[in-house]
Amino acid sequence: MIVGAILTQSTSWSNVERAIAELRREKLLSPTAFEQVSTERLSELIRSSGYFRQKARKLKAFVHFLLSEYAGSLDKMFAMPTAELRGQLLSVHGIGPETADSILLYAGGHATFVVDAYTRRMLVRHGLSHEKATYGEIQELFHASLPADAELFNEYHALIVETGKRYCKKGAAECEHCPLRAFLPVTARIPL
Repeated sequence: MIVGAILTQSTSWSNVERAIAELRREKLLSPTAFEQVSTERLSELIRSSGYFRQKARKLKAFVHFLLSEYAGSLDKMFAMPTAELRGQLLSVHGIGPETADSILLYAGGHATFVVDAYTRRMLVRHGLSHEKATYGEIQELFHASLPADAELFNEYHALIVETGKRYCKKGAAECEHCPLRAFLPVTARIPL
């Protein structure tokens, strides 16, 4: 999950799956294996994820953090309070808010909402947020509106991603077929 959260930056999940399959084939999905493999070799194995040299350095930085702060134990790391661990993750090279929150929610089961491009696009199009809203402002909208529950946040975000992929596309929204069409502001609705 953590490897996927880092590799999915600026690429599609299908490209990440190929990279993870390569890492699995080479038996490199453990902190010790990541520590021992060269950055160059790691880059080759994750080439399909794009920006592979930068992502190899990011993976190495995360593993260094995990080994130095938590002796390689994900259990110890995820036992930390959410806010404290989030701050630590944000201090690791290459981990920004979306990646930190993805690690916290999907790998650690912490109740924090992940804000991505789909989330932002849907909220803006529905008049629930403005174009220049910060990550934190959008995240706070969810935290203030929903119970703090990791399972709920996970499901809610997955539904947003699926709706974004199918209907709320970057270039041309397909509002007329979207199940959320009724919730669009009247001025944004496309007549049937």
